[in-house]
Amino acid sequence: MPVKTLDNLFHETLRDIYYAERKIVRALPRMRRTAQSLELQDAFDHHKEETEDHIERLQKVFVMIDKRPRGKTCEAIDGIIEEAESIMAEFRHSPALDAGLLAAAQAIEHYEISRYGTLKAWAERLGLKDASKLLDETLREEAKADETLTRLAETAINSAAEARAA
Repeated sequence: MPVKTLDNLFHETLRDIYYAERKIVRALPRMRRTAQSLELQDAFDHHKEETEDHIERLQKVFVMIDKRPRGKTCEAIDGIIEEAESIMAEFRHSPALDAGLLAAAQAIEHYEISRYGTLKAWAERLGLKDASKLLDETLREEAKADETLTRLAETAINSAAEARAA
């Protein structure tokens, strides 16, 4: 059995996030349709557009390492999306729905931030400078999206969920 290297780990993790991004881009429209807040709907629309760009960047990274863009089942993102779907079903028309959707969206962001940070570090270590730049661009966008969601939670969504419940 051949020894696995950082190159192999980079490729496998790239496949993981590629699967995750493609799964996320399909989940966001459902989350958007279910969200009650126009601000949260807009945030989901924006994240979907960015996710489409992230998928294109990942495809470029695959080309840079001479691999075909192909995903690998990511049980972590499957679980996070399953949790979001459960929130959509259990809290539909509830004052807490948007707070739950926003929390699920942040779980997605945190997973993406973790993966892109790791991939960027490994790309730098492997001398993949162009790949590192693409991954860093996505990492910055994911961090900004997380900040936007946090601000939305703190200024509107969480208090609206609490106020409507009272």
